Amino acid sequence: MEVLTNVLFGMLRMSAPLLLAGMAGVLSQQVNLLNIALEGLMLFGAFFAVVLGAYFASSWAGLLAAMIFALIFAWIFGFFIINLRANLIVAGLALNILAVGFTSYMLVIWFNARGVYSPGNIDKLATITLPLLDQIPFIGDILSGHSFLVYVSWAAVLLTSILLYRTPLGVHMRAVGEHTEAAETAGIAVKIVQYAAILLGGIMCGLAGAQLAIGDLTLFSDNMTNGRGFIALAAVFFGRARPGMTAVGCLLFGLFEALQIRLQIGTGLPPQIPQMLPYITVIILLTLISVREKYQGRTA
Repeated sequence: MEVLTNVLFGMLRMSAPLLLAGMAGVLSQQVNLLNIALEGLMLFGAFFAVVLGAYFASSWAGLLAAMIFALIFAWIFGFFIINLRANLIVAGLALNILAVGFTSYMLVIWFNARGVYSPGNIDKLATITLPLLDQIPFIGDILSGHSFLVYVSWAAVLLTSILLYRTPLGVHMRAVGEHTEAAETAGIAVKIVQYAAILLGGIMCGLAGAQLAIGDLTLFSDNMTNGRGFIALAAVFFGRARPGMTAVGCLLFGLFEALQIRLQIGTGLPPQIPQMLPYITVIILLTLISVREKYQGRTA
């Protein structure tokens, strides 16, 4: 039972950055923009969360910095793809490469640190104990005691769903995604709606990066996102850009990530084998999605 509790607790913790980035991907997809830049935006968020959190000696300042700088880079990305009509894939990959290069270079220039920067003057974000729920055996051990941002990630799923299906902005987003030209003819400010989706997504990616850097740890390491942005994007495809199903995909990937950590302890397996689990899951799920869509296309 203890093993199951630890795995499920780890699943919720591991899935938090995926949920936040996944909701950012959902918003972009809803306005017909494929956001390949999730990975880079998360990495910028993680970097500035640690750097400015250390500068101000406050994890909350780091959290704010992560949101602001991810928002700035999301705006730059949006400017290229919306105003300049740059290729989505090329622009997204360019931002991802920029994030890896910029953060690695600045670690050396600013802190003379190679690979890892771990300041000693900030604490990780506070964990939250859920009243009453923490007294319930098993359930309390799984749901209570997480970082603040883990609970924010759950709220992000709900708020994204409300935004898309219960607000005028959400209606406009879905209209733009369904048929951009028709939405423009109907008087919808397409560019403003697309910017709203990209910028809101940028804030959530900043939070996702902050969770990685100061949620459970207080350090930044080179390329610490480690493909999580692409896993979140895979979850968006798995969920067909719907918040609920995308969240299920993120939780599934979080489960396999928690499992691979557990399998490295006392199993005797080479660490590379368990580490492949989340990525193998992505490949299998995307293959199943492709097969499903091909089958539905034939029966339509």
